[in-house]
This record gives sequence, structure tokens and C-alpha cells, in this order.
Amino acid sequence: MANIPHGNVLKDAHARDAHKNESLRIEAESLPSIVLTDRQLCDLELIMNGGFSPLEGFMNQDDYLSVVRNLRLKNGCLWSMPITLDVTEKDIKTLDLAPSKRLVLRDFRDDSTLAILTIQDIYQPDKVEEAIKVFGDNDEIHPGVNYLKNQVKEYYIGGNIEAIQAPIHYDYVAHRYTPAELRAHFKKLNWSRVVAFQTRNPMHRAHRELTVRAARIRQANVLIHPAVGLTKPGDVDHYTRVRVYQAIMPKYPNGMATLSLLPLAMRMGGPREALWHAIIRKNFGATHFIIGRDHAGPGKNSKGKDFYGPYEAQELVAKYKDELKIEVVPFQMMTYIPDSDEYMAIDEVPEGTQTLNISGTELRRRLRAGAHIPEWFSYPEVVKVLRDTFPPKSKQGFTLFLTGYYNSGKDPISRALQVVLNQQGGRSVSLLLGEIVRHELSSELGFSRKDRDINIARIGFVSAELTKAGAAVIAAPIAPYAEARNHARSLVEAYGGFYLIHVNTPLEYCIQTDRKGIYKKAQSGEIKGFTGVDDPYEKPTDADIVVDLSKQNVNEICHQIVLLLEKDGYIGER
Repeated sequence: MANIPHGNVLKDAHARDAHKNESLRIEAESLPSIVLTDRQLCDLELIMNGGFSPLEGFMNQDDYLSVVRNLRLKNGCLWSMPITLDVTEKDIKTLDLAPSKRLVLRDFRDDSTLAILTIQDIYQPDKVEEAIKVFGDNDEIHPGVNYLKNQVKEYYIGGNIEAIQAPIHYDYVAHRYTPAELRAHFKKLNWSRVVAFQTRNPMHRAHRELTVRAARIRQANVLIHPAVGLTKPGDVDHYTRVRVYQAIMPKYPNGMATLSLLPLAMRMGGPREALWHAIIRKNFGATHFIIGRDHAGPGKNSKGKDFYGPYEAQELVAKYKDELKIEVVPFQMMTYIPDSDEYMAIDEVPEGTQTLNISGTELRRRLRAGAHIPEWFSYPEVVKVLRDTFPPKSKQGFTLFLTGYYNSGKDPISRALQVVLNQQGGRSVSLLLGEIVRHELSSELGFSRKDRDINIARIGFVSAELTKAGAAVIAAPIAPYAEARNHARSLVEAYGGFYLIHVNTPLEYCIQTDRKGIYKKAQSGEIKGFTGVDDPYEKPTDADIVVDLSKQNVNEICHQIVLLLEKDGYIGER
């Protein structure tokens, strides 16, 4: 039997660790530091807690090149994904970084000191080679390639890490285990065979059936181990997904499954990613790992073809199964058989048998429309969580963004829309007139191109936040530049509807009906940088509605806008 340390021995070990950490904190105060990005933070956490074992830091050039070209570290250990710390040339010069120097790594969320890195080398990667070797393609439609080309900085720093403190999490703390904690948890439960399930999506009945079948075949327990760091852009947020996982856990037989969150920044690297995931799950104590169809695949490339074959991931991991020391459980897609009220692997379904399935696209459509989602597809508890996050359009927020010349009629149209939408009810209505925003939010700004863009960005930000909260927003700046309008659209559309309304009242009409005489002052040079006089207006080519106050009255224009909102489901029956 192994010797069990005496309590005083453990106390001494904890005291030594505390003393070392305090020494590192003191040293860190005099060292240069960088603030980590969210992806770097995910990578650092898994380096420090052993999830990325055998890595002890960010890869130096020899390890990086060996992994990119050979799927192995320089010492021969199997590893498939580059784990690198990217910095700018400015960082290197400003912080005077060089081999043997020490660098503090800080958390972007609270600026806390997490670790000290001893620099081994600084090198410039060949990003094209990395994209082609790691992701199999240089196509920027691939999210991993896109991130590499557009967000990863020019240089990589390699070096080992000395941990000071782990990143602090405030969400779902009870479900966050380090590898050592999770292995100890399995030991406490007397679990000797554990099949891990990787997911970045909400789980439904098919996923539950798949994991139960895997456990039954392998006589194992189930670890639901979702990635809650960075996943594919556009994925369901991890807060919603974890609520779904919590709702589905009681659907497993008592004692069969447990839930643990993995702070992993996915790369969507298909076969290489599957191999990486298997290594990580081995570190967390799993003995088996489920690899399904197109594991960690990002979909189609710019030519409309899948980046990876449906079973490439299974084939690559199977190639290294003896070395991995974790058994792969390959699975095909599960499909529902209505006649027997059960799920089957699609390759086991007898020919001619009726099957049912709901795609992710169709599920999102039903959620947006408030349409029925059958219990054979998902549990009512799961559907409720998803409906809370993805309410139908009748309960979502939206922004009406009116653009046009000064005195084009934007303001009276906006005020009338505010009345109409308040009368409709069901949402709060916020009015952001150009002059009000200039006075309340942008009083320090002038009318240069840069200042105008900042003003529109502020309107876009406020509109997005209100839209996210379910409000109806009516914004009516001049917004003369297409790029700024597009930026506002992108901010709002992350949370709800955005309608660009071009109030295309002719400039001559705007000038003729200007009772305040603002255009005369601009034409005489008393006011500089005035849109339509000595500053340009880029007419929208992507407007959802084009109206003209010289030909229509405010009532007609408001009715036209209301009809569009009704057609798209934002107003009407609730």
C-alpha cells in the first residue's frame, strides 16, 4: 500500500506552495506584463491545471513546428494542436522581450496576475503553413483560419509557465473541475470506466440516447464534458447551454452521468481537433471518448464543400489508439423511429423505415417563430430553456434606424413611430433622435468623419443593448457614411431585428422647407462640415425601406414600416 502523507506533511507542502506563490507575486510587480486575450486565457488555464499535459507552457519554435508538421512535440509526445502565445512587434519592443527574460501574464477581465512565463524564444510563424497543415485549408471561411489570419498577432513567444493563481470563474462553479479534482471525483464514485462526451451545442434526446448507448456497450459511466471557452462563432452561448445540460442530467438513470465544464477554446479543426480532445479527456480521467460524425467540423468551405469528411476524425484518432491509452467510441448520427418510439444509429435503420429528424436550422426557425417542438426531439425542460433565450420575434427587440438629410422628415416620422409602437404595446420604446444623442451622449464630438463615425457607433451600441433587452428602438441620426451604418447594423443584429430606413427626401425639398434657416447658414459658410452642403452623404444601397416626405405623409410612412414589422413577426398577435 502506498504511504499516505501525515497531516503535518500536507500542511508543510501547502505552506511551501503558499510561500512560493507569494514570492512569485512579489517578483511579478517588477516584471513586464501582457494582458491575455480570451483564447490565451483558456489555453493558460488548461496548461496550469494539467488539462494540456504534457505541455508546461506555451510552445517554443521547435515544438510548434514539430506539432504543425508531425502531430508530435519535439520529444515525440503525441500532440495535434499548436498552443501558442501571440504578441505584436510593438509588445516585443516596448516590453524589451528576449529569451531568458520573464513575463507576467494577466487576466483581461480583472487585470489579476496569473502566471510568470520564462521566455525560451520569440519567433514569427508561417501562418499559411499553419493553416494548411493544421486545418487542411487556407480558406478564411474556416473559423480557425479566419482567427489565425485576422486576430492572431505576428509573433509567438515560447516558454514554460509558473502558476500564481488560476483564473477566477463566477458561473457554474460547482460544475468546474480541474483534471485532478475530476479524477478524484471519479475515484470517490468508484467509477473505473468513464466515457466522455464532447459538445458545443445544446443537448437533445438523440444526444442522451447516444451517450446512454455508449455507456451500455462499454459498461461505463458518462461524463458530459462541454467546451465552455470559445466555440464556433454564432454558437449558442455557454450560459444557455449549461442550463440545458443541467435540465437534461435528471434524464439519465441515477448515478450514471456527471457534468463537468471544460474551459476550452475550440479551433474547429476536425480530425486534429478530435485527436486533441481525446488527449485532453484522458488527462481528465476518461477511459473512453465518443467521436461522432464530423467531430468539431466547421461546415462548408467557400466552394460549398465540407472541410472534412464525415469520418475523418474517427479515422485519425483510431490510427493512434494504442498510443492514446483512451478508447474511442465511434458513433454515427442518431435518428428517430416514430413506429417504435426510439432512436437508432442511422447506419442501423432497416431500409424503408420511416425516420424523423429536426436540423439545427429548422430548430432555430421553430424557436424564432414560437412553433411546436415535439417531445420526441427534445425534452420540455430543454425547450423551455431555449425559448427563454430565443423568444419568438413577437417578444424580441428591434431597431428602426432612420437615415437622411437634415430636415428630411426623420424626426417627425420617428416621433410618430414612437406613438404607434407605444399604442401597440408589449415593449418599451426608446427614441434616439440625432440632436438628443448629440447633446446627451456625444456633446464633445465635432463633425469630422472620425467624430461622426464615433457618434454612430455609440448609437449602435446603445441600440444593441436596448434591443437585447427586448425594446423597440427608433434611432434617427443623419448617419451619412455607409461603413458606420453597417457597423451599427452588425451590433444590433447580434440581438434582434435591424431595419435601415432611408428617408430619401430630396435635398432641394429639405432646403426649401427649412424654417430654422440652418441650410442658409451652411451655404453662407457660417456652419462648416454640413451634410449635403460641404460634406457628403452616401445614399444607402441596402435600405429595407425607402420613403420620401415630399411624396408621402408621415401617416403613410409609419403604416409602411408597421406593415413590414408585422410581416416579419415583430408586432401583431402575441
